[in-house]
Amino acid sequence: MFKELRNSIKELEGYVPVKERLPILQALVAYIQEKKDEGDSINLNFVCTHNSRRSHLSQIWAQTMAAYFQISKVYCYSGGTEATALFPKVLETLEDSGFKTFKFAKGDNPIYFIKYAPNCQSIIGFSKTYDDVFNPESNFAAIMTCGHADENCPFIPGAEKRIPMTFDDPKDYDGTELQTQKYRERSLEIASQLYYVFSKIV
Repeated sequence: MFKELRNSIKELEGYVPVKERLPILQALVAYIQEKKDEGDSINLNFVCTHNSRRSHLSQIWAQTMAAYFQISKVYCYSGGTEATALFPKVLETLEDSGFKTFKFAKGDNPIYFIKYAPNCQSIIGFSKTYDDVFNPESNFAAIMTCGHADENCPFIPGAEKRIPMTFDDPKDYDGTELQTQKYRERSLEIASQLYYVFSKIV
């Protein structure tokens, strides 16, 4: 794992979620633990309306935490109720934490490669719907990262488990002096909670 990223993760040690958040995080812990105990693949699809910010941050941090805690057979995905584009500020925020990102394809919906270690398989980042061919069709947990998607998409075909792990949208601060700060805060919040989840897997 890249040294700067490992240092960023080490700063999360000792994180304790607020009491109200624990049941939600524990539901994800239980799903991952059950799959691991059964020797099954652990497929996590993080869903948000536009698949542009929170769902990507969640996907990338979850895959990274699985590697950090050496939990194998974890495959993380993301999708939306509609496809737009991965917002560039997300990539900048991840780079600030120590990730390496590369633009693979240009266009209205660019494709990016995101790496957490020199020799890891790249995480492929681009906006897509939750049922895109790139994502699993069955045997996965749908993790709803925004309230709008959670409310307006009550059924995710193929999902074994649905977990409403929602976060506030950093988009609210786009174009303001607080943009960089708020994206970092949201990324840190997501990273912290996923650190907690994967640290509980035995």
